[in-house]
Amino acid sequence: MSKAKKDKKSNSNTIVLNKKARHDFTLEDRFEAGIVLHGWEVKSLRAGKVQIRDSYVFIKNNEAWLSSVVITPLETASTHIQPEPSRVRKLLLNREEINKLIGAVERKGYTLVATAMYWKHGRAKLEIALAKGKKEHDKRASDKDRDWKREKARILKAS
Repeated sequence: MSKAKKDKKSNSNTIVLNKKARHDFTLEDRFEAGIVLHGWEVKSLRAGKVQIRDSYVFIKNNEAWLSSVVITPLETASTHIQPEPSRVRKLLLNREEINKLIGAVERKGYTLVATAMYWKHGRAKLEIALAKGKKEHDKRASDKDRDWKREKARILKAS
């Protein structure tokens, strides 16, 4: 018998990560949200032509909206549509989740940032996080902690 052939597809379902969010914010609670997309946007996501670096989520009329995400249209996009790369997109969340987010943003002063976009059961999902902004000295302290953990791991590995 021959061994089963491995798929050439990667196992990672991650489309894009927002590494800058971990640097600029202290991330607390995370939520998974669906995204309302057009067909050309899904094709661009599959090609990896998306940028969520400066994106954020805002609440308007008890609905969550994603702003500042750039999905670059493919060259093969249909000619009868006018793609908008940075349009505001609606997020799909439960009512309880939206109420929790409204409370945290309005009363506690949190910000909602997009941290990751990935595929789940063939649908594009967005991970959003409640975040507090870091000051410059907080960023330096977290960099120093990360460097110390890395150095400690090297010392332990060597001994």
